[in-house]
Amino acid sequence: MARRPEFIFFDLGNVLFSFDRSRAFRQMAAACGATADVVEDVVMAGGLQADLEAGRIDWPAFHAEFSRRTRTRSDPAALGRAASDMFTLKADMIPVLAGLERIHCPYGILSNTCGIHWDHLRAGGWACLSGAVSRIVLSFEVGAAKPDARIFEAAAAAAGVAPELIFFTDDLPEHVAGARAAGWDAEIFTSTPDLLAALHDRGLNLGV
Repeated sequence: MARRPEFIFFDLGNVLFSFDRSRAFRQMAAACGATADVVEDVVMAGGLQADLEAGRIDWPAFHAEFSRRTRTRSDPAALGRAASDMFTLKADMIPVLAGLERIHCPYGILSNTCGIHWDHLRAGGWACLSGAVSRIVLSFEVGAAKPDARIFEAAAAAAGVAPELIFFTDDLPEHVAGARAAGWDAEIFTSTPDLLAALHDRGLNLGV
């Protein structure tokens, strides 16, 4: 049996929320008049999303550069809504969070995300993003994105426990590898039942 953790960090995308980037690209295309393929190329291959998530640029800078590269004009707020309206709550994770609350195991969020997406999620009023979430560590605020060691250092400091007492789950293997390199206990997220089994193996019986 693995060691019982004293703090749990969850990734946001594809762990607590599913998301559909293709939907966002279609919506952004409709908002600015470009094609979805051009939007995807500029945002992803062009590195704008990575810069946004790492905190190297903010939304106004993103919008200005996006408009220049796509040769389009759009309302920044409308484009931001189009880019952000792509998330769906993974309802089967709610009992997991409730179970952690019942056994008084603190948990938090560790995510590569940007301000415009985070603001959109917070505006949704999701209970899983407030209340019992004791620590929220976001790449655009830290200025480093997973798997950069700096974000794991910042998250461990926020959790206030030794790295080996942190459990982390993320859907991307390279992020799990980064957590393990930082001394954390980490597993790739594949499904909620598999996560529950991993927590049970570490002495956390959530009653789910």
